[in-house]
Amino acid sequence: MSSKRVLPAEWAPQSAVLLTWPHPGTDWASVMPEVEPVFLAIAKATLRFEHLIISCEYVARLQELGGELNTWAEDNQLPGRVITVPAPANDTWARDHGPITVATEDGPTLIDFKFNAWGGKFNWEKDNALNMHLAGARVFGKHPMQTVDFVLEGGSIESDGEGTILTTSECLLTPSRNPTMDRTSIEQLLTEMLGADRILWLNHGYLAGDDTDSHIDTLARFCAPDHICYVACPDVADEHYSALAAMEEELQGFCQKDGTPYKLTALPWPDAIFDEDGERLPATYANFLIINGAVLLPTYEVPQDQEAIRVMGDIFPDREIIPINCRPLIHQHGSLHCVTMQVPAGVVEV
Repeated sequence: MSSKRVLPAEWAPQSAVLLTWPHPGTDWASVMPEVEPVFLAIAKATLRFEHLIISCEYVARLQELGGELNTWAEDNQLPGRVITVPAPANDTWARDHGPITVATEDGPTLIDFKFNAWGGKFNWEKDNALNMHLAGARVFGKHPMQTVDFVLEGGSIESDGEGTILTTSECLLTPSRNPTMDRTSIEQLLTEMLGADRILWLNHGYLAGDDTDSHIDTLARFCAPDHICYVACPDVADEHYSALAAMEEELQGFCQKDGTPYKLTALPWPDAIFDEDGERLPATYANFLIINGAVLLPTYEVPQDQEAIRVMGDIFPDREIIPINCRPLIHQHGSLHCVTMQVPAGVVEV
């Protein structure tokens, strides 16, 4: 491997998935009976293929979870085991406060970017400190944790594993994150920290109810170095139609490094889902998680779920597609990918 850094693609081999467990001290307090089964489903699906790291500040519940899940994994002769870490947290969005791991010639390096709750929208101080709690608990062994004074959430970037980063200008250029930096300086930092040699910027695309300023993992995802799947809205009367049609046109104009256009797959558009106040919620099939041997696909109890499972099976024919009902998650404006962070192979040992 060359000395430059590489941000692995999500389909690269993994050692573990990180979950920050909901607890009554978070905004999940009133819906814990509905949301905890979603986390348990994600946990059990993960343990079929790899290890799981769970952090939670409620120590008694954490110990109970670790014991129950490890017993279940052992009884079913699964390869994964649970590592539990007591740590304070404001919320559960591990994709955005969790560490981003790059490969170097000296081995994996974990990067602790700053997290400020998507531009200061919510409380964030505990979440911003969580990676150092994990590192202090030796979850990542002797692999170094590098702290970087730059706000970056894992949900805002997609990597093809070969130096190309896909992102949105709406998110990375929002002044409430890094107000002194422009597009050029941000590209320079992504080159230095993540080994990027090419940044593809989407300037269109959004989801109603999204708090993240258009995270890429709600809109468009690398499925392979030459393949991007994306959210498409076929309903001209829908408020999303124009922005997502413009995003589709941008994607059609993107090319691989050799000049070849990307293979593009449109994902189904789920029926609109609203909360009790009539606010539309950000349901998206783009918020899937790739793990070793499988894809965990969020579903929403709508008719399009079955088509999404079929499409995902066509995209990833060599992986098991595991649907997980994430309708409870979108009531806090996120989904499956948002609550998980993969850790590459060679980092976590149990």
